[in-house]
Amino acid sequence: MATIASSQAEQQSEQTSPRRIGWPAWAASYLQATPLILILGFFFILPIAMIAVVSFWDYDFAGLYPAFLTMNYTETLGSWVTWKTYLNTLKFTVIVWALTVFIGFWVAYFLAFHIRRTSTQMILFLVCTVPFMTSNIIRMISWIPVLGRNGLVNSALIKAGIIPQPIEWLLYSDFAVVLAMVHLYTLFMVTPIFNTLMRIDRSLFEAARDAGASGWQILWNVVIPLAKPGIAIGSIFVVTLVMADFSTVQVMSGGQSASVALMMKNQMSLLQYPAAAANAVVLLIVVLMMVAAILRVVDIRKEL
Repeated sequence: MATIASSQAEQQSEQTSPRRIGWPAWAASYLQATPLILILGFFFILPIAMIAVVSFWDYDFAGLYPAFLTMNYTETLGSWVTWKTYLNTLKFTVIVWALTVFIGFWVAYFLAFHIRRTSTQMILFLVCTVPFMTSNIIRMISWIPVLGRNGLVNSALIKAGIIPQPIEWLLYSDFAVVLAMVHLYTLFMVTPIFNTLMRIDRSLFEAARDAGASGWQILWNVVIPLAKPGIAIGSIFVVTLVMADFSTVQVMSGGQSASVALMMKNQMSLLQYPAAAANAVVLLIVVLMMVAAILRVVDIRKEL
């Protein structure tokens, strides 16, 4: 009887109490995502859409004229100078990527596995970030007294009797461009690789040693496969930064080399905005294809 009475009381309370009207699940999800959608739409999608629209416009020395012309793309893709510039940019990208992967992996490996104390790891990692406390231009200019004809390297080699005269290609050359880019972007490879290596379970190394694996076998079969997501993230950073870099190429090559970003910068200085926009769209497609190729090889969702 008590049970029946309590159930009747609960039914009466449910009937008398007002029902709560809540947001549908889909509406609440869209409402929560609205700020991010607005930010991405205004600062990312809208500028890209504007660049794509302007790339079809006509122009002359006096101004821009809204139209729908494929002239800018035909001139861009039909010029051997453009193709040569893209090949030169890809050459810089591949060389810098290979060097930053090699240097970044070993720096991250040393910090993760050879430094035992967490405080020491953090101190050494902060030391790696010290150059980023100054601007890129200052860091590039700092190489000029080192690599110049009468710079530190040439003076030391001549005094040591290794070379009879200064080496000309140390500065204002492709070598100087690659060296400066490696200096600028290696940390973008060290950080994600270090983060990935710190997540590796150390018991895997013990299991590999118990199975008779040597140090190099552990490195090749355990460490490197587990570090691939970090290498992929660092590769995306380095590839996108090198492909979009124009100041390093301009300063360190002394105007003797070219890149796609530098070509766009020169076009904008000549008020050729639609041509520069067409180059930007082509460059964006190339970079997205390279990023997609990296993501096809390595799944980085474990790191996100």
